[in-house]
Amino acid sequence: MKSMTGFAKQQCEANGKKYTIEIKTLNSKTLDINIKAPATLRSKELELRTMLNPLERGKVEVYITEGRADSNLGTLNADLLTARYQQVNHLAQQLGTPTQHLLDTLLAMPDIWDTPSDNEISDDEWQPIAHAFALAIDQVQQFREHEGAILAKDFVKHIDLIEHKLNQIPPYESQRIETAKERIRRYFAESAVKEADSNRFEQELIYYLEKLDITEEKIRLAKHIDYFRHTMDTEEGSGKKLGFIAQEMGREINTTGSKANHVEIQKLVVEMKDELEKIKEQLGNIL
Repeated sequence: MKSMTGFAKQQCEANGKKYTIEIKTLNSKTLDINIKAPATLRSKELELRTMLNPLERGKVEVYITEGRADSNLGTLNADLLTARYQQVNHLAQQLGTPTQHLLDTLLAMPDIWDTPSDNEISDDEWQPIAHAFALAIDQVQQFREHEGAILAKDFVKHIDLIEHKLNQIPPYESQRIETAKERIRRYFAESAVKEADSNRFEQELIYYLEKLDITEEKIRLAKHIDYFRHTMDTEEGSGKKLGFIAQEMGREINTTGSKANHVEIQKLVVEMKDELEKIKEQLGNIL
């Protein structure tokens, strides 16, 4: 099981340039990719998107920044540096801001250094970037697996609680049947009917008890619980499927509540609903 939440950061150098790659992923119904990269990598965007396909689903934000490696800064544009220093220093004095690191900050700006600019990156430059990008994708996958394992433990806890509360229902069912029988007898006793046909009485009792019977709902809910566990343990990319199973679980719990006619069973139903809602809150983040 994997979460759709992920993060990765990688760096590499190519032809005297330093590239920083960040990938962030969040939950989404489809694979929604947004890439922000330097103009020199514009021709590689399709290849970058293709490399991201193994992420399958989620909102994917990619940030690639380009800077100068210290070993190949290029030629200093002294005129631009002087002009920019004077402007920023004048503003800093007006604001009363310290300027001891101003020169270092300006020297770190890529446009201070005059270097040949290429509109497209060469194949030799692209290889280390592609390698770093692939490593970032692997890192995202590992992050997702880690988050998914945490969510899986949480799901198991809530599923176990639902099953535990389901198993607490049977003792109250016999009480409920006796209560129903007594209610019908009292009705006949308090009514104007002096004599009741025993066969008719039994028919009415059976009909009433059938309306209250929750045996099928309990069986189906137990099967949904087992299916949820099996799907979670054996299937990759099961987020949507688990969501459908959770919906069916909710349907059986709601029907049990509507037919319960017993305060303790209704309490258990409310508690099962609460545990199921905690599962549903996190299912949207499962791949």
